[in-house]
Amino acid sequence: MSDVSKKWYVVRAISGKEKKVKELLELEITRQGLNDYINQILIPTEKVFQIRNGKKINKEKTYLPGYVLIEASLIGEVPHIIKNIPNVIGFLGTEKGGAPVPMRLTEVNRILGKVDELTENEEEIRIPFVVGESVKVIDGPFNNFSGVIDDINEEKKKLKVMVKIFGRKNLLELSYMQVEKEV
Repeated sequence: MSDVSKKWYVVRAISGKEKKVKELLELEITRQGLNDYINQILIPTEKVFQIRNGKKINKEKTYLPGYVLIEASLIGEVPHIIKNIPNVIGFLGTEKGGAPVPMRLTEVNRILGKVDELTENEEEIRIPFVVGESVKVIDGPFNNFSGVIDDINEEKKKLKVMVKIFGRKNLLELSYMQVEKEV
């Protein structure tokens, strides 16, 4: 029975509940013996770096919030079972309540390739800052100060930021992780 043709579909879930949907789907698959119909359930994630209390923290963030990718053969009751999982809104398709539309292979490869690329390059941080751009300090003794980028050292991942402190301009050397772009 494992020769059933499977395609990738996008299941819409309540944003923030993707992991719970995946967990409940896997539970339902084993409970009802649907291993022949559903191959993989993926939540595309990316690694994000943050600084909290002066420490660099790796955090996994959902790359496509509100969406769960599923490789399945939607035969018989399978779509109905998937739709009735708590926190599932439905399948991504052309029309509301219509038949689920499978993803094109190029889309699947692009998304899966993007996910692989993000996990491989987790240590590589490329934050495109520009000289003259306004930034806000988010870590260190000058937290919440705003300034303008004066110089960029890409090798050391450091910025020289001109900050006004007590009415006087001071040049600070900060790492990429200590600043964020001002909106």
